[in-house]
Amino acid sequence: MTVIVLSTCPPGLRGFLTRWLLEISAGVFTGNPSARVRDVLWNEVQQYAGQGRALLAHTTNNEQGFTFHTHEHAWHPVDHEGLTLIRRPNTQTPPASATPKPGWSNAAKRRRFGKG
Repeated sequence: MTVIVLSTCPPGLRGFLTRWLLEISAGVFTGNPSARVRDVLWNEVQQYAGQGRALLAHTTNNEQGFTFHTHEHAWHPVDHEGLTLIRRPNTQTPPASATPKPGWSNAAKRRRFGKG
């Protein structure tokens, strides 16, 4: 099974993929092509996606039973001890100081005011 998801890609690329895969929702293609055809399709997607994003997920013989590839995504697959996980970008800015201020917890408040 192969799934390709496109976001903000040219309409011609979507038409190209419908030759081998079924578009089950806008920009979501699924099918069961051979590994050779799947690799050719993914190369075409990477070449013609332009500024768009693409994701490929397909079955394979590993612990998870599938693998995936990304193109122009902020989220990236990362191998972690044999499992492929997604690394999402950190959108939160870290605090100016890494050490907490005194009195930040309830236990510190109890110690400060002698109630504990």
